Amino acid sequence: MNLRFLPITLAISAAFAGTAQAQNLMSLFETARGFDATYKAAQYQYTANLSKGEQAKAVLLPTVGLSANMNKTDVDLIAASQTVSSQSRSATLSASQPLFRPANTATYQQGMRQLELAGIQLKAAEQDLMVRLSQAYFDVLISRESLDFVKAQKVAVAEQLAAAKRNFEVGTSTITDTREAQARYDLVLAQEIAADNDLRIKRLALNQLVGLNNIEPKSLATNAKLTLPVSKSVDDWVQQSSESNPSVIQSRAALEIAKLEIAKAEAGHKPTLDLVAGYTPTRYKNGKGINSSQIDANTNSLTLSFNAPLFAGFATQNRIKETVALEDKARSDLDAAERNIAQATRTAFFGLQSGIGQVNALQAAEASSQSALDANKLGYQVGVRINIDVLNSQSQLFQTKRDLAKARYDVLLGQLKLRQAAGTLTEADLASINALLNP
Repeated sequence: MNLRFLPITLAISAAFAGTAQAQNLMSLFETARGFDATYKAAQYQYTANLSKGEQAKAVLLPTVGLSANMNKTDVDLIAASQTVSSQSRSATLSASQPLFRPANTATYQQGMRQLELAGIQLKAAEQDLMVRLSQAYFDVLISRESLDFVKAQKVAVAEQLAAAKRNFEVGTSTITDTREAQARYDLVLAQEIAADNDLRIKRLALNQLVGLNNIEPKSLATNAKLTLPVSKSVDDWVQQSSESNPSVIQSRAALEIAKLEIAKAEAGHKPTLDLVAGYTPTRYKNGKGINSSQIDANTNSLTLSFNAPLFAGFATQNRIKETVALEDKARSDLDAAERNIAQATRTAFFGLQSGIGQVNALQAAEASSQSALDANKLGYQVGVRINIDVLNSQSQLFQTKRDLAKARYDVLLGQLKLRQAAGTLTEADLASINALLNP
């Protein structure tokens, strides 16, 4: 290929490859809500639960039905040696209104609980999406900054390797310094390859979550202040989680539904009362049937239907025992949910506290590591430090930088996880994290 056209070819290739899209957390969240399969499945489940809850109202409402039939009757009169035929048409419009059905009342109340649960479950799915997106977003940032630090370390080690080679050539250092620098340089190259691959994998995970390619997340501003969301004690957060966490609310609702299931089972021993109304017009061919009683007529009926169960083969008694056991199970599930969420809230709270302290400590360690590196470089130049001292100081500094970057993003994610555990995570919380990113 002619080298004169190489720049043009590269420019065209870059144009078709697409440019990186700088996206902040909030814009990606809006995109993810319309793409993420897990969240969309939760939305469809929400719609289904709404319809299921509305179905429960039907057991309290009247039912109306229409039936029709046509009939032809042929009667052979043996004594008269003739056949008499009759044709009739009739239709029945019937309506039934439950007046006393305890099982229907319990079913209706269960449906209302399902309606409440529908919104809670969708809220939980939205909170989960916020955390999953933030995790993927920060993972990319952590990997990207780690790669940048490795590259910067490679440049610094390369400079130290070049200096060691020059000093060896002029006889002011030994071959050991050169070999140590070369070994450290080879190690950094391996770290760069690993960091580059890790970034590629993290980008793929973020792309899959939001359905976009070439995303370039905005990093955390260097002057961003990281603090606890609200000055509450851990007990306050635990109390909040016991009231608002979706898992606890769902378990509490499941216990209420189990209690209503017992009421439905006990209704098997109770009578039922229905009001039934009917209207049946009957028409015969030529206005009459075979005998004199079969004539055109309109029949109206109004009936109170009472039914009292007497014996069902002990099915009702055993159904009650089953539902009582299921209520105990639901109560134990609620206890487990409350304990697990309380533990998760405490873990998130203390983890966030520890994270903020770690950030402060690493910031001080970064300044100290930089001072130590400067001192070792100066000592190496004047001959009181050896090459390995400088290399170790460089490694310590860049490792501290990577740890600090990760700790900062871990704090941001920890804030979201704490609010998720407490059941109070909203878009406003995500927006406050987004405000700490570079514009």
